[in-house]
Amino acid sequence: MNRMRAIVHTRYGGPDVLRLEEVERPVPAPDEVLVRVHATTVNRTDCGFRSATPWFARFFTGWRGPRHTILGSEFAGEVVEAGAAVTEFAVGDRVFGVNQRTFAANAEYMLNRERDAITTVPAGLTDEEAAAIPDGFVLARTCLTSTGVGPRTKLLIYGASGSIGSAAVQLAKHLGADVTAVCDTLALDVVRSLGADRVIDYTQAPFLEPGVRYDVIFDAVGKLSFRRVRRSLAADGVYATTDLGWMWHQPLLSIATRFVGRQRAMLPLPTYRKEHVLLAKQLVEAGEYRAVIDRRYPLEDTLEATRYVESGRKIGNVVITVERRDR
Repeated sequence: MNRMRAIVHTRYGGPDVLRLEEVERPVPAPDEVLVRVHATTVNRTDCGFRSATPWFARFFTGWRGPRHTILGSEFAGEVVEAGAAVTEFAVGDRVFGVNQRTFAANAEYMLNRERDAITTVPAGLTDEEAAAIPDGFVLARTCLTSTGVGPRTKLLIYGASGSIGSAAVQLAKHLGADVTAVCDTLALDVVRSLGADRVIDYTQAPFLEPGVRYDVIFDAVGKLSFRRVRRSLAADGVYATTDLGWMWHQPLLSIATRFVGRQRAMLPLPTYRKEHVLLAKQLVEAGEYRAVIDRRYPLEDTLEATRYVESGRKIGNVVITVERRDR
């Protein structure tokens, strides 16, 4: 039987709209590979597409109902079928990547175009570790490169223990920045292990100190504001965030600060390309990058995994393991 298990949602709402169903297994086009998914994740993007909040997100997710009924953008697994035009991958290859075009990784099988953000798994990595890499990596890379982070950049990362923040700490050190990481008490040891030059526990001490200025402040969890941090920015400093902000003002602020004053507020928009996962693979194999995994759940417990992600307590990534069931 050409059927598979998948986590499906056909309406918007809270985690309770997710359910485990049997659906048709997809068939690859000539330029696609069919991947048997061994591991995937639940992340903030999945939660946003499921809930369709804010309301105008429906222009992208589907106005009347979800355009993508199977979520999950990050994956690792094995190529089980390759289209006739595919030359880069062969049946049996272990692959990982991120698919923000069609999602569909929260399932036993998924399709990816050969030219998508997919490549072979770094040597020595498990499927769970590989699946936890690409989305946070791409988002962090986008924000750091857009803000000009490089050698000797004085950088503060707020929310350094999450998927994006933990990626940003490691990438910033690779780029040569001086990194101050901000997180809570439970994540201190993890964030220190990622190479931050100094780590501040925001529950015990103020992280924006009078007289201390940064070239870049990166809010990896969307909890700060330009108004709050601007006195801690250098005269020509940059504030970058991953969130639209209160009343969704961040895009307008990003435009306004291009023309008024020397300080900038930015909401960098990511692109997901093969070159990005290739860079992630290169850094992993060079020992400069690793995935941070908080919890693992089986596919049938994706609802519980989603609730945990939305609790705001996770450190790094939440991974979904997909048990192989041949049909």
